[in-house]
Amino acid sequence: MTGANGFLGWHTRCVLHARGAAKVIAIDKDLMADSARLQFALSDADVVIHLAGVNRAPREELLIENISLAKQLTDALDQVAARPVVVFANSIQSGNHSAFGQTKQAAADHLTAWGRRTGAPVADVHLPNLFGEHGRPHYNSVVATFCYELAHGGKPTIVEDREISLLHVQDAVDQLLHLAEQQEAGVFHPVGSPTLVSTLMNKLVRFHDLYITGEIPDIGARLDRALFNTYRSFCFPGHYPIRPVLRSDVRGDLFECLQSHGSQSLVFCSTSRPGVTRGQHFHLRKVERFLVLRGTGTIALRRLFDQAIVRFQVTGQAPAIVDMPTMWTHSITNVGTDDLLTLFWADEMLNPERPDTYPEPVELAKEAA
Repeated sequence: MTGANGFLGWHTRCVLHARGAAKVIAIDKDLMADSARLQFALSDADVVIHLAGVNRAPREELLIENISLAKQLTDALDQVAARPVVVFANSIQSGNHSAFGQTKQAAADHLTAWGRRTGAPVADVHLPNLFGEHGRPHYNSVVATFCYELAHGGKPTIVEDREISLLHVQDAVDQLLHLAEQQEAGVFHPVGSPTLVSTLMNKLVRFHDLYITGEIPDIGARLDRALFNTYRSFCFPGHYPIRPVLRSDVRGDLFECLQSHGSQSLVFCSTSRPGVTRGQHFHLRKVERFLVLRGTGTIALRRLFDQAIVRFQVTGQAPAIVDMPTMWTHSITNVGTDDLLTLFWADEMLNPERPDTYPEPVELAKEAA
């Protein structure tokens, strides 16, 4: 996979990791520029997902770089006589009058011609406006920009209100991998959701206004769920834990665990004995909430492929809500002397055939000295 450390590349690696892909070679800029190492990396490849590209640079650099990357890739494949399936992440701007569109079209033309010459299947995938978790604000998409501004106390503004076609990056990855698995060749146009920029902004503002107090907006629609998960990714970890309002009188205490404005829900409780850890998994799309009702625990989270671990100390004495970001592996450990009672909520009913739950340790094994 070229461009493996970029926005689309990271999401693709997450999906492949969830599916248990046997071997994924991440090709970054340094490896791409080293012909010998690149040839070695590609020598046994069954599939090449070509995501590397330049989209923000002076016109002259754009006109050179994207076609150059495509040629570096095919030259290396020719050197090792490899004929894998090639899936190229192109853009709906391909072929337009912009420098970016022209250079993406040139790269696609080169890869397609190489495929015809060698007999290797080449899929040219024209992706619409991608958005998703951990996008780069003021760079990847207007969704990332709006979400970042809202999550950090800013106020998003609209430069031009027009209709854009939005596609969640996870849906794009599913289509790229499907083409690879089917060894498809040709030009493909994944369909996004046409959305006015003003409609998008108003929806995200509503998400923000509700979620700032822990309420879950109506995310029953697939696009809304994807937008909400994107917004949440910019809230983590500074937004957490969420402290529900505690209402007390002579009878005791009362607080609201959840207000959900739509979608299906699954609520369950568990007890964990001292020292027991639950979880150690991640989700690609599921929204999940932890709330300790009794005892003392540690919630630990790690973003996939990262080293740093975020920890929250939680106790039933001071109720605190922590929502699990997508593509962060997470766990909860009883660090007290009594049983830990935890309430869990998910935004979908459990489907045993597609549970969207993938085992992954939070603590990485230390390398041997």
